[in-house]
Amino acid sequence: MSALEIRQFACLSDNYGYLVHDPQSGETATIDTPDPEVILSEAKAAGWTITQVWNTHHHWDHAGGNEAIKAATGARIVGPSYDVDRIPGIDHEVADGDIVELGAFRAKVIFTPGHTRGHICFFFPSEKLAFVGDTMFALGCGRLFEGTPAEMWHSLNRLANLPDETKIYCAHEYTAANAAFALSVDPDNTDLQAYAVMVEAERARGEPTVPTTIGAEKAANPFLRAGDPALRLHLDMIREEDEDVFAEIRRRKDNF
Repeated sequence: MSALEIRQFACLSDNYGYLVHDPQSGETATIDTPDPEVILSEAKAAGWTITQVWNTHHHWDHAGGNEAIKAATGARIVGPSYDVDRIPGIDHEVADGDIVELGAFRAKVIFTPGHTRGHICFFFPSEKLAFVGDTMFALGCGRLFEGTPAEMWHSLNRLANLPDETKIYCAHEYTAANAAFALSVDPDNTDLQAYAVMVEAERARGEPTVPTTIGAEKAANPFLRAGDPALRLHLDMIREEDEDVFAEIRRRKDNF
């Protein structure tokens, strides 16, 4: 079987768009629709025809281009059942554990509420890669617009339980700012220090810091490390529950 092909590109102010292509069947999915003009242009440049839209959540910079993409291509729109009333044009509702297919490739839907009430991620087990929208970022996580800290902590742990080598494609280039914050709450973490140096070099060269991997995030992302003794000591939260430590980290990031 041919390998799954991914085309990554910047759009809007700090979003990433993704086209995922099965060369054997010719099927192509756009992961969310942040900028339909750019997405259609990238598909044309690759010689691909968009046949599906896979939405992670309802925010305008993820689903706002649905109708334009559907009008231009006739693509089938897949999205979370929790947000069927807020995502334009959904043809196929999915929930946790469902399988979506792109030609010969199969992705598992992982329900990850927290950023929004209905957020989902798409995980390709055979390829060990996941599209995580705004649930997890490189060295960060999404703001809690609709969910609770406990929900987001649980959602992040579901992603953290994927194989360490899993590539994580998140939806925004926030990593430099995330690194600065992470060092403020976990300053003695040598993995984080090395990660921050790498990010600075990548951004200086104009390169993306995405994708990352689950293993790299488990070692350095403070939002996955609420149980770590050194981080807890720095926050003076040795005895608190993990979700309470996570909530404090998220509170600090919101005010950083």
